[in-house]
This record gives sequence, structure tokens and C-alpha cells, in this order.
Amino acid sequence: MSVLFISDLHLAPERPEVTRAFLSFLSNRASAAKALYILGDLFEAWIGDDDPTELAAEVQDALRKLSDSGVDLYVQQGNRDFLLGNRFSKRCGAVMLGDEHIVEYAGHRALAMHGDSLCTDDIDYQRFRRKARNPIYKWCLSHLPLKRRQKLATDWRAKSMAANSNKASAIMDVNAEAVSAVMSKHSVKVLIHGHTHRPNRHLLAEGERIVLGDWHDLGWVLCLDDSGYNLESFVVSSQK
Repeated sequence: MSVLFISDLHLAPERPEVTRAFLSFLSNRASAAKALYILGDLFEAWIGDDDPTELAAEVQDALRKLSDSGVDLYVQQGNRDFLLGNRFSKRCGAVMLGDEHIVEYAGHRALAMHGDSLCTDDIDYQRFRRKARNPIYKWCLSHLPLKRRQKLATDWRAKSMAANSNKASAIMDVNAEAVSAVMSKHSVKVLIHGHTHRPNRHLLAEGERIVLGDWHDLGWVLCLDDSGYNLESFVVSSQK
């Protein structure tokens, strides 16, 4: 059996082909796994666990079916879905993880993260991240009227796209010193993360950094089994 890692699906009503690919992945590839780790940004936006949309219900029901079948399910918050909470995890049968989580399987040990905290050169984003991850801020935000939260999510997406278009590519990637520090902190030789949408495997003095890709034209999954790590991609079909 294997352990699977995915991130940055950015599920949204505007991209039904990605949702179809994800539901197919859950029914097929993931159903044969020991565990599935979703390392943030499962949704393009998550306005709270009371999200009434058809997409939210469909995805949560599919995740529940997977966990009920015996697959261990783990979820981290990303920068787009930092309001994922206990109601979501209970409905899905998932375990919500903290920002930094150690995974041990088949003699391998790795640190799993969303990855946004490693992009320390992006000062403006880190300022937003500190606010968004503050428990008091999250509580206040989650208790706003639903329509207000929906508008805020739309505004944030527009502002994020505008801001990123004016940023140098380098500052939106991880900082090498931050990577070294977190790997040293947890005494690991393998770091797995998403967020940057730059899928690759990087050999480091500390070991290896494996970057998951976002699901767009391609879907990405990292497979860990007895033989080690394998980063795979597949075509996301636009056909209905």
C-alpha cells in the first residue's frame, strides 16, 4: 500500500473539470491507499464550514466515502482555505493537521507543510498570513454573515491576483534559509510542500525538498511506498 500527498487543487465552480478529476482520483487511486494527505488549498476559497454550495457538499461527501472505506485522511489548511475547521473535518472523517506535520511510513520520515510560511521574502503576504492564522481573527471572520464572507472571498481573490502580477517570481518561492531552518527544527531529510505551484524535486545539503504541483491542466500526486517517493502527474480532462 502507499501514502499519497496532494495540494493546491483550488476547487471552484468555475473549474468543474478539476472537481471531476478529483472525484475520480478519490474513487480510484486514493481508494487503494493507506492514507491521503491534502496539504492545503483544496478549495480556491473556503468561507467557513457552513459553506452551503453544491461543490462543498459534493467534495465533503466524497471525502467521507473515502474515509469510511478505511483510508486515513489528513488535511492541512492553505492560504485559500484557512477557515477549514472542525465541522469540515468531522463531516469528512478527516484529521486536521497543524502547519508542520511529521509523516512516518515504510521506514521513511518526512515533514509535510502547505509551504506558504516558507516564502519569507514575500513580506506583504507574510503580514496577511499572520493576521489570517490568528485564532481571534478567524473566529470573528467565521461569525460574519454568509453574504459578507462571500464578498470578502471574492475581493481577496481579486486583490491576490493583482498583487501577484506585480511581484517578482523569486519572492513568491520559498526562502532557502527558511527551508533549512524548518528541516533542522524537525530533524528531517525530506520536506514535502505545495503552495508555490512549482512541482519539482530539489536535492539539498539537508536532504530533499519535494514540491507538489497545482491541479490545472495537469494533476499532481506524490506517492510514498516501500520503494520511496515518486512525484507523478496526469492530464486533467476538460471533457464532461
